[in-house]
Amino acid sequence: MSRYARQTILPEVGAEGQARLARAHVLVVGAGGLGCPVLQYLGGAGVGRITVMDGDVVEESNLHRQVLYSTADIGLPKAEAARQHLLAANPGLQVTARVLRLNAANAERMVAEADLVVDAADSFAVSYILSDECLRQGNVLISASALGQSGYAGGFCGGAPSLRAVFPDLPAQAATCATAGVMGPVVGLVGALQAQLALKALLDHQPSPLGQLFVFRLGELQMSSFRFDEAEEPEDALPFIAASHITAQDTVIELRGAAEAPQLPAPQARRVARADLAAAGLPREGRIVLCCRSGLRAWGAAQDLRQAGYGNLALLAAGDGW
Repeated sequence: MSRYARQTILPEVGAEGQARLARAHVLVVGAGGLGCPVLQYLGGAGVGRITVMDGDVVEESNLHRQVLYSTADIGLPKAEAARQHLLAANPGLQVTARVLRLNAANAERMVAEADLVVDAADSFAVSYILSDECLRQGNVLISASALGQSGYAGGFCGGAPSLRAVFPDLPAQAATCATAGVMGPVVGLVGALQAQLALKALLDHQPSPLGQLFVFRLGELQMSSFRFDEAEEPEDALPFIAASHITAQDTVIELRGAAEAPQLPAPQARRVARADLAAAGLPREGRIVLCCRSGLRAWGAAQDLRQAGYGNLALLAAGDGW
């Protein structure tokens, strides 16, 4: 009996749909708590080409929620370990491991090579970079996030509004799984939903998962969803750039102190705390690049500068934490 018999028997899949999945190429950015179930279910469904992109390694503290891995994988690059487990489960797949982090320098090429992109990185910078690039190229983005006992997943771009249209602003501050904790089944549930949305998009099922957002608050045992087909794209979106995009003409501001970031992102970079920007005498002409670790401080500093009349701003997230 065929590996996919229980799937192809569905009238909405069939042999034609299964063949479509076998021809598809999906880029999965992030092989952590969300990426693990995404990869397992896409591989199990027979998505023929999967590129998994992650620059991190497996750690023991990952294992309660990143159930694709075992104790023997500790210390291995997540992308490589994920590839090994996917091929062990389904040798007919073509799985490519990219042991590097997605950024604004490599996003264009990585998105262009895929039929669909899954954002499982749990990084503000990565999510917005992927959304911007998928919107520009017309590619489908399935994005999600999970923390504590809450999370969301939705289908963006590819003809639907982008992530920025639904979430035009970053929060003033944000916790991470390392600082705030997370329940393993929560990321498993959200990641499995990402895989389902990706499969529906690849199979062109209706209603479309594009333009639909699902929200989970499992601490209160609440789930909801809504459509955002009419959400408008922001006119003044702050772009995330890569360090390689900085030019000699840019004014570069490192918002972190020397203890947090010993190396400056560019030779002309200055260290200025967000609270001191107003008195820093920044030029009114040319581009100002604001740098921090996750992008949150840079985002907030950019809002301060906008209120002061500055217009040409860009953000650099030097370390996205996934």
